[in-house]
Amino acid sequence: MKARYAISASLVAMLALPMAAHAASAAPQEGPSAGDVPVAAPNSADAANSMQEGDIVVTALRQSSLLSKTPIAVTAVTGEGLRTLGITDVRSLATVVPNVTLTDYNQGVIIQMRGVSSSDTTEKGDPSAAFLLDGIYIARVQDQVGSLFDVERVEVLRGPQGTLYGRNTTAGAINIITTRPKYEFGGSVDAEYGNFNALNLTGIVNIPVAATLGLRAAVNYQRRDNYIRETVASPNDLDPGRDLLSGRLSFGGEVGERFNFVIRGDYARDHGSTFGSVPLSNFFQMPLVKGVDPTYVDKGSDAQRSIPFALQHPSRNDAERYGIMGEFSYDFGGAQLTYLGGYRKSTTDSTTDLVFAFGQTPSTFDGKNRQQSHELRLAFGSGSPLHGQTGLYYFEGRSSVDLLIGPPLATAFFGPTATGYDIVQRLVINRSKGVFGQVTYDLTPDLHITGGIRYTEDFKSRDGTSYVVRGATRTELTPNTAAVKFHKVTWRAGIDYDVPDLGLIYASVASGYKSGGFNDGCPVGSGPGCSTPVDVFFYQPETLTAYEAGVKFRFGNMLRINTALFHYDYSGLQLTQVTVTAGGNPVSFTRNAAKAKVDGVEFEAQFTPTANDRVDLSVNYVNARYTDFVPDATFPNTTNPLRFDGRLLDRSPKWSGIASYTHIFPLDNGATIELMGRVRYSGDYYLQDLNNLSQFRQPHYTKSDVTVTYNSEGKRWYLQGYIKNIENEITLGFAGSGLSPGAIFEQPRTYGVRAGMKF
Repeated sequence: MKARYAISASLVAMLALPMAAHAASAAPQEGPSAGDVPVAAPNSADAANSMQEGDIVVTALRQSSLLSKTPIAVTAVTGEGLRTLGITDVRSLATVVPNVTLTDYNQGVIIQMRGVSSSDTTEKGDPSAAFLLDGIYIARVQDQVGSLFDVERVEVLRGPQGTLYGRNTTAGAINIITTRPKYEFGGSVDAEYGNFNALNLTGIVNIPVAATLGLRAAVNYQRRDNYIRETVASPNDLDPGRDLLSGRLSFGGEVGERFNFVIRGDYARDHGSTFGSVPLSNFFQMPLVKGVDPTYVDKGSDAQRSIPFALQHPSRNDAERYGIMGEFSYDFGGAQLTYLGGYRKSTTDSTTDLVFAFGQTPSTFDGKNRQQSHELRLAFGSGSPLHGQTGLYYFEGRSSVDLLIGPPLATAFFGPTATGYDIVQRLVINRSKGVFGQVTYDLTPDLHITGGIRYTEDFKSRDGTSYVVRGATRTELTPNTAAVKFHKVTWRAGIDYDVPDLGLIYASVASGYKSGGFNDGCPVGSGPGCSTPVDVFFYQPETLTAYEAGVKFRFGNMLRINTALFHYDYSGLQLTQVTVTAGGNPVSFTRNAAKAKVDGVEFEAQFTPTANDRVDLSVNYVNARYTDFVPDATFPNTTNPLRFDGRLLDRSPKWSGIASYTHIFPLDNGATIELMGRVRYSGDYYLQDLNNLSQFRQPHYTKSDVTVTYNSEGKRWYLQGYIKNIENEITLGFAGSGLSPGAIFEQPRTYGVRAGMKF
């Protein structure tokens, strides 16, 4: 039931929750989960020397700074914290980082923060949150799904990052930072087995090449069964739901006292089932009534994740991804010049069983993506009152797609002799150029003002055609051709004050921008069968202006409090649905349909009464709502003058929170037993369904996790048992009617054991 590119957007949804403001794993060094504090990045010796107990170094501002001194809303989780919390893939971050959601969709992942996201995962779409691997922007959501292994830390930035990170960061950014090679021999092995026949194996080895150079290799294998239950015998198996082999090779270090570098190459082979959704009737009363919100029905966890039919066609994925990147930095004394560049390529060859109201339909998909990016950045003024950075950026992505959908969809739309509907995008180009600068002036040693600006120029084009297939004959329906340019200036202004012996107070206003684009088909007058009006065929960029103020206070080593208040003005909101054109062609359709506002408060506290006890609490309120949205005739198939004004944006519960308690039991032999319990709460949230002019409601829920870890003396080896989502709550990730009505649910109860050792 999970369709591809032009079809799959029928399960329209967004994901978002505000997030916490400090490091989820930044515990005091002698307290619970006190892993190794990450070493400072190159050129951050001063930060490392002044590091407070329990603080870590981050690069959220594209330069090294202490997390507690970074005047933006950023969450950081160290590699040791990921291990302790049992986070092994990108999507699992949402289970421990408050108020961010990462959900499976179209063989990829969609990120939503504070009510902001994008549901257009096609080759022509753009995300609202940037995903970066070692600072390199990864454009396609299908390339963002991967294992978290040998990771130094994960940094999650909330709010628009339009100055230092560029376009497509209206929601924020996630940066996965892998471990750099070290100048010593060492390594580790880790193994995990859990229910759903889940297997996770990791091996790492680090070899010194010279006194200041190292070579590091890491490999990971993950496999598990599908979370969907088959209640009817099927000729086609859903398992494995995931089968992923990944590897990374890194080489780098220092040459002399001024030059440092790292070069990384990675490879991943991704197999498994592409089938990932269940009938809408598992969650909602059927049939649906246009303009009326469906009634949620709790049928129990087993029924909610079941399919009551046999798959008639195979659903298999065969994808490969690989890339190479390099970061080179030279310290001139008063300035540091850094080049960051990378090249990536991915291929996908899959078959999918699409489930429509008129029957199961086989489809085949062949997709190729490649991208290159280059950034040259000059940091200046270190140690002086005026300091900052400026840089140049270039990105280019090229994609090709061939999606062939068979009957009965083909016959339903194109007559009984049709044997296929073929969408061929021969070349899709996405190019972006940028120039940026940001400076900070220290009015006093403790009071700082910051200003930044960025100019971005975007170009998009596509050369493609859709066909109806009748045996060996293909007949052109419409061309899929377009080209468009956009440009935008984004900016940031802020002030922060380092209160002596207390912490940081900051305030900022910043803008974000996501590129516009074009829809499937072609504008009227541009070719045969082209009937879409120009103002409907093209859509404009969406923009966001964010106002934020916050504090990061520390009261000795016992209590930390982080609070952020924010307000967003959101214009040109891009909304996507799958529908059918007047000519009878299924298309993915995006429109600048709405204005929205987001108001919120995020509060986090970390209380450490003893060296062996810690309490973490996060409470968040977000009111993310449409302020001007009428899904009228500008949306195909939506003719009712129904206003959505005041309705909540997708995946935006007004209240959410996380509470956890960790206790360490010291043993006489120097080992420890660490017990952690965590409860996550989400209020009601909604998923819009433009085809039905309504919203699906996910009722409020709690999900609880427990982890017990035995750590040997010196943490040379560990043994851990875990159970996640004890309640076995089956919650909605996506839901949609339209061509392929269905729902995608989030992870059910999982449990297992893991063990590892260092050498």
